[in-house]
Amino acid sequence: MPDQPNLFDSSTGEPAVQLPQDWGEVLHDAVRRPEFRRLLEFVERERQSHTVYPPREDVFTALQLTPYRDAKVLILGQDPYHGAGQAQGLAFSVRRGVRVPPSLRNIYRELQEDVGVKPPKHGNLAAWAERGVLLLNAVLTVREGEPNSHAGQGWEDFTDAVIRALNDKEERVVFVLWGAYARKKKKLVTAPQHVVIESGHPSPLSVRHFAGTRPFSAVNRALEEAGETPVDWSLPE
Repeated sequence: MPDQPNLFDSSTGEPAVQLPQDWGEVLHDAVRRPEFRRLLEFVERERQSHTVYPPREDVFTALQLTPYRDAKVLILGQDPYHGAGQAQGLAFSVRRGVRVPPSLRNIYRELQEDVGVKPPKHGNLAAWAERGVLLLNAVLTVREGEPNSHAGQGWEDFTDAVIRALNDKEERVVFVLWGAYARKKKKLVTAPQHVVIESGHPSPLSVRHFAGTRPFSAVNRALEEAGETPVDWSLPE
């Protein structure tokens, strides 16, 4: 399978999605629904008339960097950053060289106070993704400068299918839900072996309900209680 998925097949022009093999298997039904085809067609129309983030090749980066078999933590965001060069397909993460956004600065502050990890100067969280932390936004694309502009078009159905697939895993998965929007997804986590950690959003508007909640050590305790390896939360400079 190609390493970089496209929303449309380059030879036929038909909507297509090529996911990493194990995600492709568990999401087989979701990506073949007519609603998903319509979603991809909508995104492609948007790209023809607007700037859309992230770039087409980065839309499914979260699933690429965290295979289904390795996913043991989900951190759920809402939709991608909508500024130039920010979105890279991972919730809360930005490319190296891009200024660290306010919400991520608050995450870094809590990370240091909770588990003693010194924040790097960049905002790239790919190292977490490669260690089994699925950094998933509920909506995977956005129009430049217009937050939530692609909400309600079908991405939520697709990412709900991702959450349900994680819920189907026999091994414990820790679901980290920050803010009212993410916490609505708690109803999708029904299997008793899993753990949900929820709090306020790290946004400056609600950080008082996030600061001091110690989510990173809570995740590792939950994993260790189930006999799983804790997450190395360090980030390379």
